[in-house]
Amino acid sequence: MAYQILICDDEKDIVSALKIYLSQEDYTLHCAYNGREALSILQQQPMDLVLLDIMMPEMDGIETISRIRQSYNLPVILLTAKSEDTDKILGLNLGADDYITKPFNPMEVLARVKSQLRRYKQLGGDVQDVPSRYVCGSIVLDDREKRVTCDGEPVSLTPTEYAILLFLMRSPGKVFSPQEIYTAVRGELPYGAEGTIAVHIRHLREKVEINPAEPRYLKAVWGQGYKLERG
Repeated sequence: MAYQILICDDEKDIVSALKIYLSQEDYTLHCAYNGREALSILQQQPMDLVLLDIMMPEMDGIETISRIRQSYNLPVILLTAKSEDTDKILGLNLGADDYITKPFNPMEVLARVKSQLRRYKQLGGDVQDVPSRYVCGSIVLDDREKRVTCDGEPVSLTPTEYAILLFLMRSPGKVFSPQEIYTAVRGELPYGAEGTIAVHIRHLREKVEINPAEPRYLKAVWGQGYKLERG
């Protein structure tokens, strides 16, 4: 069955170009030209991934991803201009999984889409002799059901946040550099690793730590990276 991908950008030439790039794979492509159209399509048809422009009329990408995260956990890749660094960081904080800077490199677009889809659909799903349930203090991750709870309450994570937490929970106490975490969860070279991973770790802390400013579980090791303490 083909993956369902939603492309949302107010510039029709960019939508057309992305359709050409992605048509090389067995994807079913859907198009929207503002955030309201994108949300309407999501309500009508389940999607596997969204490519979302930041600067759009009617409803921009920042408001759109905020609304998407209220109901959906599918991967979202932001489409950004170099001048939109602040909005890009805000988008990551709101739950975006990745970003691609305009103008696009077709191979980069394909690689990032494939990476997000692979992790979203397959991470840990068919691995033999690997536990499906991990417990660290009050955090419980059930990889079979793709479910995380903290103090017995369900925690809603984006695909990237889930992948990072699973990676760290598989090796409690071990320190990983941002580059190692980035490569493990994306399956590609660590371009822009430190800033991106720092944003996702901060967002994870806000969801699983009682006091994100003084984390009990997700610890930073100065100059080295991050680790998950058993608590």
